[in-house]
Amino acid sequence: MVGSYVDQTLSVTTTTTATTSRIKKRWQWWLLVFLNIFFLLAGQTAATLLGRFYYNEGGNSKWMATFVQSAGFPILFIPLLLFLSNQQQRPPSTAAAATLPALRWKIAGIYLGLGIIIGVDNLMYSYGLLYVPVSTYSLICATQLAFNAVFSYYLNSQKFTACILNSVVLLTLSAAILGFNEASESSGGVPKGKYVLGFMLTLGASATYSLILSLMQLSFQKVIRKETFRVVLEMQIYTSLTATCVAVVGLFASGEWRGLKGEMAGFEKGKVSYVMTLVWTGLSWQLASVGIVGLIFVVSSLFSNVISTLALPVVPVFAVIFFREKMDGIKVVAMLLAIWGFASYLYQDYLDYRRAKKASEHLSGYGAGAGDA
Repeated sequence: MVGSYVDQTLSVTTTTTATTSRIKKRWQWWLLVFLNIFFLLAGQTAATLLGRFYYNEGGNSKWMATFVQSAGFPILFIPLLLFLSNQQQRPPSTAAAATLPALRWKIAGIYLGLGIIIGVDNLMYSYGLLYVPVSTYSLICATQLAFNAVFSYYLNSQKFTACILNSVVLLTLSAAILGFNEASESSGGVPKGKYVLGFMLTLGASATYSLILSLMQLSFQKVIRKETFRVVLEMQIYTSLTATCVAVVGLFASGEWRGLKGEMAGFEKGKVSYVMTLVWTGLSWQLASVGIVGLIFVVSSLFSNVISTLALPVVPVFAVIFFREKMDGIKVVAMLLAIWGFASYLYQDYLDYRRAKKASEHLSGYGAGAGDA
C-alpha cells in the first residue's frame, strides 16, 4: 500500500514537471517568434523609408545602396560574443571530432555561396527601387510569396493547408491593392528601357530572395543541425560579410566610388545627414535580417516571407507620419487584409500545436495504461 502510494505520488510529480516544462518551452518559442517578428517589421520598415529618403535627397549610387544592405553586420558580433561567454561548450565525441573539419568546410561553402547570392540580390533590389515607382515595386515584391511557395514545397517539404493558403492570398492581395492604389504614379521620367530593366530585376530579386530563405532553412535542417540562436547570428554575420565584399568589389569596379564625395556634397539635407542615413539604413537592414533568419530557424522560410510581406502595407503608415503622404481608404483596407492574413497563419500554427498536444497526451495516456497493466 505504501509502495503504491509512493509510486502514484512520483508519477503525478513527474507528469506535473513534464507539463510545466512543455509550457515553459512553448512560451519561450512564442517569445522568440514575436521578438523576431518585431525585428523584421521594425528593421524592414525603417530600412525601406531610409532607402527612399536616400534617393529622394540626392543619393544615386546603386552599389552604395547595395553596400548598406549588408555592411552593418559587425554590430552582430556583440550578441555573438555574449552568447559565447554564457554558453559552455562540450567537447565533441571522437567520431564527431573526426568529421568536424569536413563539416566546417561545408558550412563555410554555404556561407560563401549564400553571401554571393545575397549580394547580387541586394543589387537587383537597389536597381528596382531606383527605376521603378514605389507602388510597382511593392506589388512586384509581393510575388516573393508565390516563389517561396514553390521553393518551400520542393526544398523544405512545406505542407499547405487552407489557412496557410488563405494567409498567402490575403497578404499578396494586400500588397497588390497597395500597388494599384498608387497606379497613377508615373515612372518619374525614367526611360522606358530602364523602367523595364528595373521591373525585371525586381521580379528576379523577389524570386532570388525566396530561394535564399528556402536554402537557409535547408542548411539549418540538413547540414548545420543545431538549434541555437548563436547559429542564426553566425549565419547572418558570415553571409553579410560575403555580400558586403561583393558590394565593395562592385563599388570600385563600376567606378561609382569616384562620385561618392560629390554625392555627399550635393545631398540636400547635408553631409551629416548623408552619413547618418547610410549608417542607420545599414543597422536597420541587419535588424531585419536577424528577424528573417530567426523566423526561418524557429518556424519556416514561408512564415518569414509572410511576415516580410506584412511590412509592405505597414510602410505607408510611417510614410504618412514622416513624409506626410496621403492615407486613404484603400490603404486602410490593404492593412486590414494584411492583418487578417497574418492572423490566419498564426491560427494554423495554433491548430498544429493543439494537434501535437493531443497526440502527446494520447501517447502519455497509453504509456501510463500499459504501465498500470
